[in-house]
Amino acid sequence: MLAPYDLHIHSCLSPCGEEEMTPNNIVGMAQILELSVIAVADHNTARNLPAVQKLAQEAGLLLIPAIEITTAEEAHILSLFPSVDAALAMGEELYAALPPIRNKPDVFGRQIILDENDEPAGELEKLLINAVSFPIGTVFEKVRGYGGVPIPAHIDKSAYSVLSSLGVIPPELEAKAVEVSPRGADRGFVPPDGEAYFVITDSDAHDLETLSGHEARTLELRELTAEEILRVLREGNL
Repeated sequence: MLAPYDLHIHSCLSPCGEEEMTPNNIVGMAQILELSVIAVADHNTARNLPAVQKLAQEAGLLLIPAIEITTAEEAHILSLFPSVDAALAMGEELYAALPPIRNKPDVFGRQIILDENDEPAGELEKLLINAVSFPIGTVFEKVRGYGGVPIPAHIDKSAYSVLSSLGVIPPELEAKAVEVSPRGADRGFVPPDGEAYFVITDSDAHDLETLSGHEARTLELRELTAEEILRVLREGNL
């Protein structure tokens, strides 16, 4: 089966995410776009995933719990997990590993935790877009320890990607999948040793306009489950 997906969406908990990116708006837009699978991946936290999960289940939409992790090298890693609990546990480790720098909402935006009614349930104090203290190898190890799949994010971009930060995708990471931005995909960007990687393309949406305008790609799956999607991304093949 072919499943339309968007595995990299930010909620309003990311300081760079617009306040319109609420759990209800994200799930509602995914329904309008007729997506089968979404992943909400806020910077270094998973605290909005419980609300999104509840709404996605009610809408008959598959949510893959996710976090966009900023490694010590300032490379972004899209990390997908088998359950919300696993993502929350990883998120707690990441929050503890962030530097003790408070967010400045007037500069970076608020970091709002919402419930399933889009009502505020709290805010996070540490600035989430900073790099955690874990180097990239440790991030890969920890994500996999929670049953997750770490994916080098938007590797074609000139900042905050594995290639821009390190120059290469370290072979010792044994990454099987990589993410290429829509713009990179449109201009024909090919990863180093391109055929060795399973390539996904997501909106990386921080606002509803970007989310609604993204042309979703599809995944070929044996069944529409989180386990199957993680298997494809983990193995890099069908």
